[in-house]
Amino acid sequence: MTSEIVFKYFTKLTEVQKQQFLQLDALYQDWNQKINVVSRKDIDELYIRHVLHSLGIAKIQKFNEGAAILDVGTGGGFPGIPLAILFPETKFTLVDAIGKKIKVVQEVIDGLQLANITAHHSRVEDLPGQFDFIVSRAVAAMPTFVHWTKGKIKKDSTHERKNGILYLKGGDLTDELKAYRNAQIFDLPEYFEEDFFETKKVVYLPLKFKG
Repeated sequence: MTSEIVFKYFTKLTEVQKQQFLQLDALYQDWNQKINVVSRKDIDELYIRHVLHSLGIAKIQKFNEGAAILDVGTGGGFPGIPLAILFPETKFTLVDAIGKKIKVVQEVIDGLQLANITAHHSRVEDLPGQFDFIVSRAVAAMPTFVHWTKGKIKKDSTHERKNGILYLKGGDLTDELKAYRNAQIFDLPEYFEEDFFETKKVVYLPLKFKG
């Protein structure tokens, strides 16, 4: 699977963006041999399992120029790096508690010359600042994630959708989300036709978490 899978679903990319998406494969192949941040079986399917999956968030929410987005538990840089390529005028903060992962993230950021990302080796609870949206890829159950990110979301929204959490998850979320009646679930097969996305979802949780 090549970067063409990204171009198939995102047809208005600039040449710079196309080149950045294209470079992801070589950068991750190289760094994954030194520091394993993407599983061995996934590295050959980087574009579908990591890049396009990350961009599922962009099918639900477009980010404004100057908006601040926080990627919690970014791991190897997902979903933050693909989203930062797609939204070059948006500011992204990527955080992970594991230092070797942030080292790879920083090397990929430098390799792509992405000026709209900062990466931090930190627990999210210790990170200062507030953000328009918090994005992540299934790093914890939603109640735990909400607890971790408490106080990190700006109250004033500049997007049509209220500020909140955009969370990539899979499977049956009934029990996990029963405390969050205003959560919205978007099924990614409505946007991507590949079998990988059959059970994949984006969960949107607006700022005021009403039980």
